[in-house]
Amino acid sequence: MRDDDYGFRGTEEYIIDDDLMLTINIAIKMNKPLLVKGEPGTGKTSLAEAVAQALGKKLIVWSIKSTTKAQDGLYQYDVVRRLYDSELGNKGVDDVKRYIKLGKIGEAFTSDEQCVLLIDEIDKADLEFPNDLLWELDRMEFYIPETDETIRAKNPPIVIITSNAEKELPDAFLRRCAFHFIDFPDRELMRDIVLAHYPDIEEKLMEQAIEAFFYVRDYFELKKKPGTSELLDWISALKLSGLPVDDLRRDLPLTGFLLKKDEDREAVRGSVGGLR
Repeated sequence: MRDDDYGFRGTEEYIIDDDLMLTINIAIKMNKPLLVKGEPGTGKTSLAEAVAQALGKKLIVWSIKSTTKAQDGLYQYDVVRRLYDSELGNKGVDDVKRYIKLGKIGEAFTSDEQCVLLIDEIDKADLEFPNDLLWELDRMEFYIPETDETIRAKNPPIVIITSNAEKELPDAFLRRCAFHFIDFPDRELMRDIVLAHYPDIEEKLMEQAIEAFFYVRDYFELKKKPGTSELLDWISALKLSGLPVDDLRRDLPLTGFLLKKDEDREAVRGSVGGLR
């Protein structure tokens, strides 16, 4: 792709590497859903927000839970409300469309302008969930039998799907997606990310915080390793606290912003001087 073909280059606060930039732009050109994997804190959800912001498009978020069904993203037929209206003698009961409510995919397909559709944490649902969306995401349409109506995407959305790799996704689903694994940022990229959020940060604070952060991540066996968002919150807390930052790796103050599990605090408690 030529340089002028890159519609998305990241934003001031969302820093991406060249590989991710190439992948997301090609997926957009090919009109393919982009499946993004990576450990928590690598910016999977934020990617969709950044794409929408950079391209000036509406963001529609479908957050998946363990009880979510594919049908929920298409439409819901409120048969109970229709029955209730019928019993009360309310007008309009014969108009079935009044009782059809579009889900997040339905909203994206009927949008008058192209939008960004985020299907967040798809691996939280049951194993059949991805397969149940194959036709709709591949053909960009779905059928509503209650109204004998086919909903086709007016402007096919940019679809970004995230997964924390809690479950393996079906091969048939994977074949229809572009794929990118977001590696955890190295120290150099993390400096760029920190500077993007705190452009006026003191060099000493940034270097000390990043050094301590990677020490905690790499040296200890943790249940939940701190991610980028924890580092940014920790830096903000340190700035507000006014505490000295001469040796953050040794002292590790305000660890409640870095370590969110009791077991992890215990794992590092005996190895640092001022853990609190």
